[in-house]
Amino acid sequence: MLLIVGIFLLGLTIPTGQAWQLNLTANSVKLHLDDVIQVPFELVIPTTIDSTKLEFVVENSDPTVASVANPWIKPEFLPVNGEHYNGTLNVTGVFLGKTKILLKVIDRGMGHELEKLELIVIRPERVIDRLFTGSVIALVCILYINFGCAMDWEVLRETIKRPIGPIIGSICQFILMPLLAFGIGYALFPDKPEMQLGIFFTGISPSGGASNIWTLLLGGNLPLSISMTTVSTLASFGTMPLWIFTLGKYIFDRGNIKIPYSRIATSAIGLVVPLAIGFIIQRKCPKVCKLMVRIMKPFSVVLILFIVIFAIVINLYLFQLFSWQIILTGMGLPWLGFLCGLIMMLVFRQPQPDVRAIAIETGIQNTGIAIFLLKSGIEQPTADLTTVIPVSCAIMTPIPLMILWLIKIIYDRRKERCEKSSDKFQPDGMPIVISNLSAIQSA
Repeated sequence: MLLIVGIFLLGLTIPTGQAWQLNLTANSVKLHLDDVIQVPFELVIPTTIDSTKLEFVVENSDPTVASVANPWIKPEFLPVNGEHYNGTLNVTGVFLGKTKILLKVIDRGMGHELEKLELIVIRPERVIDRLFTGSVIALVCILYINFGCAMDWEVLRETIKRPIGPIIGSICQFILMPLLAFGIGYALFPDKPEMQLGIFFTGISPSGGASNIWTLLLGGNLPLSISMTTVSTLASFGTMPLWIFTLGKYIFDRGNIKIPYSRIATSAIGLVVPLAIGFIIQRKCPKVCKLMVRIMKPFSVVLILFIVIFAIVINLYLFQLFSWQIILTGMGLPWLGFLCGLIMMLVFRQPQPDVRAIAIETGIQNTGIAIFLLKSGIEQPTADLTTVIPVSCAIMTPIPLMILWLIKIIYDRRKERCEKSSDKFQPDGMPIVISNLSAIQSA
């Protein structure tokens, strides 16, 4: 589609001492992916200067985002009206992101910068994108209603009586994970603030509902896991905005990204409402509450799978972003989270079931919440670009847990076989002789 960007001359005059000037309308232009637009410009060259010795040059900071068809232009070939040379730049949106083109004039081999133009390439909004955003919001709300129904205040009270496990888990979840996410993002993406935002939002998210299932499968302390999920979910309403508006502000500032205060606040408040609804259902409608609690665990898994799979299907561009840094990030954040939780619990000599529960709770982040906040709180194309990080984390998180689960299954079966074989020996260690003598006698 050919989109002509109209120009109202702003008269952006270059400093005194240069004989030419360039007139543009704006410092920034948006275009859709694969679209071609024409960006007009006007170059003013006094008649006293020989235009045949001048060249108009366009330098592109990132050709992978947008391309310019005619980067070298001779003013003498442009339509001229007195001192005014009029031309257009044919720009194509190549991939999502931002790039800057620098407009220069070459005079006798010397380059003189005139103006910078920012190009922002976004995806055209589709019906399926609206469906995805709406379905994510609806499913997350249902999940938080389930959380409200499933909160067992008695179990939480009992857990608080022995607070060492929850305290260690809270330190890992609310302090170590955000700092770890910030450090990984800064180390792997020093020049890409949008990717730093993606991993940071994932690191400050509460623990996921899948942590309870993995705790059960790996023989961890399930009541402690459920309590930590509850504490993490409730505390996230305070910790997430706190981290976003403190350490996160540093990332926003580095990327010249505006902090969406109102959107983030609306998203956080929007999660409190379904949580309160769930709590009311628990108090007023116990039968409905029992039904919702029963479906909470499988629904949590379905929610995460749905968001990740749906996000991949409608955003196949994500695979173009899967560099080694993205894969390493997807492994690094959850796997180091498992390790931090494990080490912290072992240092304080906690029981093995508690160690497993807290290690799993620390490493598993609710990537659905991260995607929800990024999609609803950040403007395009940053929101689309950052989504790849939580998707990568969601894919990589279960890998070590699956390996440990398979090892546990093999170990348990071998142990069961050994116990069965030991039953065939007498207490003194002599094997029990089983003969067919009785059968022969009966015959």
